[in-house]
Amino acid sequence: MSLTVDQKYWRKRIFVLTWLAYAGFYFGRKNLSVTWSSMEQDLGLDNSDYASIIFVYSLIYTIGQFVNGYLSDTFGPRKVVTVGLLLAAIGNLFLGMTFSAGVIVFLIAVNGYGQSTGWSGLIKNMTPWFRRTERGIVMSWWSTCYVTGGFLATIFATYAAFDMEFLSELGWKRGFIFPSVILFVIAILYLLLTRNNPEDVGLPKIVENKYEFEGGAKAEKLKILGLLLRNSSLWIYSSCYMILKMTRYAFLFWLPVYLEKALHYDVSDAGYMSSVYELIGFFGVILAGYSSDKIFKSNRFSTVAIMMIGLGLACLVHPYMVPYGKIATIISIALIGIATYGPDSLICTAGSMDVGGTKGAAMAAGIINGMGSIGQMFSGFIVVAINEYYGWDNLFYFFVVMSFIGGGLAAIKWNLKSSD
Repeated sequence: MSLTVDQKYWRKRIFVLTWLAYAGFYFGRKNLSVTWSSMEQDLGLDNSDYASIIFVYSLIYTIGQFVNGYLSDTFGPRKVVTVGLLLAAIGNLFLGMTFSAGVIVFLIAVNGYGQSTGWSGLIKNMTPWFRRTERGIVMSWWSTCYVTGGFLATIFATYAAFDMEFLSELGWKRGFIFPSVILFVIAILYLLLTRNNPEDVGLPKIVENKYEFEGGAKAEKLKILGLLLRNSSLWIYSSCYMILKMTRYAFLFWLPVYLEKALHYDVSDAGYMSSVYELIGFFGVILAGYSSDKIFKSNRFSTVAIMMIGLGLACLVHPYMVPYGKIATIISIALIGIATYGPDSLICTAGSMDVGGTKGAAMAAGIINGMGSIGQMFSGFIVVAINEYYGWDNLFYFFVVMSFIGGGLAAIKWNLKSSD
């Protein structure tokens, strides 16, 4: 069925606004890794404190994923995501004014909960506007929100904290204050300009509901949740995503630290070099989307399996490329970024939408992302433990093993196709 002019307009509008919203969340997320070395010196902290802070953030983020998936399916993503953007903005603003480790932990928790509204809510927002057969490609382009957002946030935080002349006396604190302003602006734009589904603006449905039940809304949500929990695809996606988020957040939070402390680049170079992970990871997202829709006919698992094996191989060769200097190191980081972000984006967008359908998309995304966030939650402790006892190179070999496990799990469902 062809779309009307108004449906096409609103699809573009929702795409842009939800893309902007999730890219914006990263401005309140990536700044911690960029500013950590300076915070460490000023506040007398160490890597163990950093791992603990990341754990608290990830714990609250994980809990929030499960809670906010249900809330977005129940109350609509527009309200839930707006509250999350405002909480993240407030948390970051006050992080730029703090001098206490205890206050940092509290504000990181506030930020973590705000951030947890984003993914499940925005996936929910996108689901009623795009059909299954187009989601692989559409959501690959949409997924560039967190790749591009992460890249721009890293560059912006590095510039704001270390290179900006305005309010130079604040130093690293600017890396939190200025991103919070961006978050406030995006929150207002999202609230005013987005809508939950076509019916909210008087348009006919674009996607039919995957699940239909008699009875009240609460009973319906519980039945959908029960079906989701019995779906083996949900748990394979969740297991793969746990591995991917453990890997991705190890790089997001620790790559600048690794480049500075292990490879001895200065703090500014380390910040800019680490941004390549997201910058080139962009192409992995697009590759995964087109591969799943065009080559594998909307089967996500085949692409996930291939790219996770590729991630293992990229991590395997990394320690052998580092001795050849900065360019070789950047190329290696780029390859790891491509192989991480491709399957990551496919699982948490099109995969979640396929499993959950229009009525269960936020719950499916919340469960998958929440399970993934368990890997994120422990990634900091894993980095510290392996680095301190076995060295940085063995950390990459650990990711080799985990990536191969994830690729094997995805291969179990190699030929599966989901339907709305």
